[in-house]
Amino acid sequence: MRKIIALMLLSVFMVGWFIPETSRVPVSGATAADWNPQSFWYYPWGRSGTHKGIDIFAKLGTPVLSATDGLVLSTGFDSLGGNYVLVLGAKWRFHYYAHLQSIDTSSGHWLKAGNVLGKVGDSGNAKGKPPHLHYQIQTLFPQLAQYQPNQPQAWNRLFYINPHQFLTQHIAF
Repeated sequence: MRKIIALMLLSVFMVGWFIPETSRVPVSGATAADWNPQSFWYYPWGRSGTHKGIDIFAKLGTPVLSATDGLVLSTGFDSLGGNYVLVLGAKWRFHYYAHLQSIDTSSGHWLKAGNVLGKVGDSGNAKGKPPHLHYQIQTLFPQLAQYQPNQPQAWNRLFYINPHQFLTQHIAF
């Protein structure tokens, strides 16, 4: 049992530091026209206060793809995100996929960029709204260059990456 735990911890450590960063748009067939680049860190935004990601709109049931290579840390349901998948990718970045109609992966699985992890839905607090994927990227290390003291939740923003910038910097549309 100790060996298994040690191997799991070592693999999580390796994921964060040694895999190259890859990326792709996390909704099959989507382009930058399918999300509002201004929605990241939009305030006010319901119970969460600030919108910490982007919403990529698509037809109900459209495949949701892993945006990066990574290890599935968690899958499940919560009241805000509904059905969700959390993936640890390169640079210790946590990629969060929410409002899924269904989840097609499980904790502990390794995903390559482009692998299907679920389907676009409207679960959680998106119930009754147009189907979409809420996609956000959180990091363990503060992004000090992004500090803007006059913004809502300015200190908290240091630990989030703008998904629009992440996707458009890494992907040629």
